[in-house]
Amino acid sequence: MSDWILSLDGTEAGHTLAMVLALTAAFLHAVFGALQKGRHDPWLSRGAIDASYGVIALPLALFVVPWPEPHMWPIFAGVFVIHLAYKILQGLAYSRGAFTVVYPVVRGTGPFFTVIGAYILFGETFAPMQWLGIAVLMAGIFGLAVYNYIFLVEDRSTLGSALAFAVATGLFVALYTTYDAYGIRASADPFTFLAWFFLIDSLAMPPYALWRYRRMAEAPPLGPLALRGLVGGLVAFGSFGSIMLATRLDQVGEAAVLRETSTVFAALIGWLVLKETVGPRRIALMALIALGAVIVEFGG
Repeated sequence: MSDWILSLDGTEAGHTLAMVLALTAAFLHAVFGALQKGRHDPWLSRGAIDASYGVIALPLALFVVPWPEPHMWPIFAGVFVIHLAYKILQGLAYSRGAFTVVYPVVRGTGPFFTVIGAYILFGETFAPMQWLGIAVLMAGIFGLAVYNYIFLVEDRSTLGSALAFAVATGLFVALYTTYDAYGIRASADPFTFLAWFFLIDSLAMPPYALWRYRRMAEAPPLGPLALRGLVGGLVAFGSFGSIMLATRLDQVGEAAVLRETSTVFAALIGWLVLKETVGPRRIALMALIALGAVIVEFGG
């Protein structure tokens, strides 16, 4: 499998597969965000999810994939620190604001800074038409956030701090996207990087979630929380694994922009699962996001 993935690097087939992987990551990331924000405390959800994908990754890392090369361990240390900061900021944002407002802001700040990071790290450049696509996509994402803020949010007491944390989280989305792309390209076997990424990334949040759970006056039942963690862990494998493989096969910036169509999927989840109202304005904004992604993909 690794040899086949690597053989597609720089080919048209690799570009097509990267596009499919990025869109898959978009859908799964919206599901992942909804799972973390759902009816459970977001810190508990995050701990349960991380514990699940850590348990799944452990045998893969130890017995299935080749061991990492020595130069990979400092890279994994950077991965751990960056993703931990991202999770803390995301938890602070989700615990203070409505998912329908916070999530678009998190995702909307990512594409622009990811493209800049990809230029600095990998020398990637975008054509003028692709920059137009980024502008259209970001306008749709932030427009969706503003619409949700005006029409869907009732409790605004902590929304200001939630939005500040959401912007900071978006910056770390850009940081981890480019850094993870650097890491998976530095590894001889991409699946070695993925297995050890999930194992190392799972170490911090479960102990904190357990500490928090034990100190709750009314702790939720463990069964539904564990089930949410298991589903979330499987979704995380598909979401983060897909986007990392996409950045290994093709341009980091393009993959990152396509992934931000997750905002459209998040809105659809809010409509279909959370029973939120989706009117013509939100449909138009979602269409704008999709249009921006199409312009980026075909404007190069």
